Parts: sequence; structure tokens; C-alpha cells
Amino acid sequence: MRSAKLYQYQLPMDSGVILRNQRLVTRDGWIVEMKDGDKTGYGEIAPLPEFSLESSEEAGQQAQALLADWVSGKALCLSDALPSVAFGLSMAEMELMGMLPDEGNYQVAPLCSGDPDELVVALNQMPGEKIAKIKVGLYEAVRDGMVANMFIEAIPGLRLRLDANRQWTPLKARQFAKYVAPAHRAQIAFLEEPCQTQEESLAFAHETGIDIAWDETVRDPGFEVKAEPGVAAIIIKPTLVGSVQKCLSLIEQAHAVGLTAVISSSLESSLGLNQLARLAAWQTPDVIPGLDTMQLFQMQLEVAWPGCELPVTPLNACPVAWHQ
Repeated sequence: MRSAKLYQYQLPMDSGVILRNQRLVTRDGWIVEMKDGDKTGYGEIAPLPEFSLESSEEAGQQAQALLADWVSGKALCLSDALPSVAFGLSMAEMELMGMLPDEGNYQVAPLCSGDPDELVVALNQMPGEKIAKIKVGLYEAVRDGMVANMFIEAIPGLRLRLDANRQWTPLKARQFAKYVAPAHRAQIAFLEEPCQTQEESLAFAHETGIDIAWDETVRDPGFEVKAEPGVAAIIIKPTLVGSVQKCLSLIEQAHAVGLTAVISSSLESSLGLNQLARLAAWQTPDVIPGLDTMQLFQMQLEVAWPGCELPVTPLNACPVAWHQ
């Protein structure tokens, strides 16, 4: 006997969270609960403002229609589903079927979202491989280059992940590189999407010796995973990419051509973030995922993130928007 529920949640965010041109005050989304006999699976459907093409309302409507079909006995058909819906429903089905391992990779690449000195202290205390992530492209490119260079100088053995979100012109990208000492550039694990086109980003990698990673490009129509000079990794954000099956295919393709695949957050709640940690431990066990986003929330949802002391809202406190 099948049944399903769709919970609607709204979680307060830290006041400093800005996505491109929008300040994010709350994180809004849906939690799907799928039951088949005594088995239950959960998934999160949470389009990311400024990044997802679909709205939260559109995702909720489509999820209801697909869940109604599933409850009636049909197989989930996600080939034409919106990315966030495809991810949330496929994750719930995978959990329902016992296919998602329980063990998670909760080691994170700390995200520098405030005082750089605090990150230096945290990284110096980090055991094992030291990896950190910094958003660049929000301020002057020269400043970004100086900050990156400072981190590499201050922390021996650091591997720095940078994310520019296609914010730079080729000139600004060169200004950034100018302030990173040539001897330090190899310690930049990769710079995500420095320029607005693939050609400009590849040229930047060739000119500077700084490896790049594809993030937005992974979601462009017609994207093919292939080895190219200067390309080190692909970033997989399941909420923006689509079904778990599509993510697994991308990981397999990346590994086949020698690229690193990094599973990364799209500001999912702690429930969804825990599932991403489990997916990362299963599929990319030797790679630290990009999941250091709980610090941007003021509240957790149902499942606590290990070590996070924020209060947890139980799922049964959220309104049920649909059930069948």
C-alpha cells in the first residue's frame, strides 16, 4: 500500500546570505515522504533562488502530480521533471528502496563567509588534508587575488577551492591571477567558472596555470564530460542537476576521463544536506564534498547536521501541503 505526503518548510537564514542579486531571508522548500508498506523514504525539493529555473510553487505542483501517479501504482517517471523535483523524488525513492547507504562524509571544505582570520585558525586546527572554499568575484579581482595568496602563504599544504560564478571578464580574471604568486598557483585545487564563457575560462587556465572546474557549465544544454587541459573537476549540485541517477552518471563519466567529481550543496536544509553527505561517501569517497552551508542557517530541519548546535524543527511541525 503506497502513500505520500508533501511537507512545506520555511527556515530562517543568516542575515548576510546573498545569492547573486538577492538577499536570502528564508530558505523555502518541500520535503517529500514516500511510503510503501513498512518502508519510508524522504527527499528534499528546494529550488534555489537566482540559480534554479523553476520556482518553489512550480516544483510543488509538479511534485504533487508525480506523487499522485506513484501512489496509484505507476512507476516514477522523472525524465521530464524539473531538476529539483527529479532530485527530491529520486532521493526519496532511493531511500525507500534501501539503496542509499547510511554512512555519510561529513568532512567539509570550510567556506569563508566572514572573517578570514577565523578560517585560518580553523584550517590550522583541521586534521589531515586542508581544503577551504572562498567565493570570489563579489569584490575587486585584485582583492580576491591578494586574499587567496594570503591564505596559501599562511597555511602550509592548503588546497584552495575558489568559485567565481562567471563573474569576471578576461581582464579581471588576469588581474586576480596577477596577485597570486606563480609558486602558489598549484595550491589552488581549482577555480570554478572564472569567466562568462567556456572559451574564456579555458584560455585563463592556459595563460595562468590555474586549474578550473565546471559548475554552471555542467547544467548547460549539451554539456559533455571530457578531459581538457586545465580542467580539474566538475561540481555536481543535485538540486540544480536533476535525479540521483543523472548525478551518478555524471560522476561515472568524470571518473572515466580522470576528472574529480565534487558533490556540492545548493543550500538544502539539514535533512537534505545529510542525504548529500551519504551520497558523497558512497560515490566520491576520496573527495571532500562542498557541504559547509549549515553555518548560513538559523534553524535545522528534522535531522541534525553532526556537530551543529542550531535548534532543530521537527518535520511534523511543518504544514502538510498535500497527502494521498
